[in-house]
Amino acid sequence: MRIPAHSVCTAIRDDIVAGVHERGSRLTEELLARRYGVSRVPVREALRTLEAEGFVVTRRHAGACVAEPTELEAADLLEMRMLLEPLGAARAAQRRTEAHMKVLRGLVRLGQERARRGNSDDLRSLGGWFHETLAQASGSPALIAMLTQLRHKIAWMYTVDAPAAPVESWTEHGAIVDAVSRGDGERARALTALHTERATTAHRLRFPGGQARSDRVRTSQHPVNMSGLRN
Repeated sequence: MRIPAHSVCTAIRDDIVAGVHERGSRLTEELLARRYGVSRVPVREALRTLEAEGFVVTRRHAGACVAEPTELEAADLLEMRMLLEPLGAARAAQRRTEAHMKVLRGLVRLGQERARRGNSDDLRSLGGWFHETLAQASGSPALIAMLTQLRHKIAWMYTVDAPAAPVESWTEHGAIVDAVSRGDGERARALTALHTERATTAHRLRFPGGQARSDRVRTSQHPVNMSGLRN
């Protein structure tokens, strides 16, 4: 059975973010097709998509290679997120559904509980789920796609320190949800802008000075047969 191109794209992107495919390394269709157990056609399509997203570049005499973004480009991503996440929250205040609110409230309750217990591993995944759901609640496919791409690229370029005050961070999440629930777009925007600005200080470049770290992961996180790969 042919693996859908979007699944191959997800696998290659995830492995780039994890460091399996290092910055500047070549991405040949033949080797990628063999690694992921697919034909070269979905690989070719995936590389085109990843080039449009900025994860891949095409170089003369080398072909497709993993991109090597500069520190300035990395800083631009954080600034873009600081602009777009508040917009998403404002839109969510007007367009959210009850299903979105149920998930957001549940995540806040769970996050606050975990924060009090000091479980940082859970908090990281819960925080990602919270911001993804908030973006989905905006009801804007274009904005959702942009924020999703930003999250992928920021995860690739930065490590994130655990919040110094996790209880306070999840209190901020709760205030954002309250504003969204009341339909107060301006307050949701302002609270999200402040929260995102504070969170940005915890980001540390993985490749300061353009040098790749020597301790990057190099073992693929995907099996050869990807029929069960997530979207």
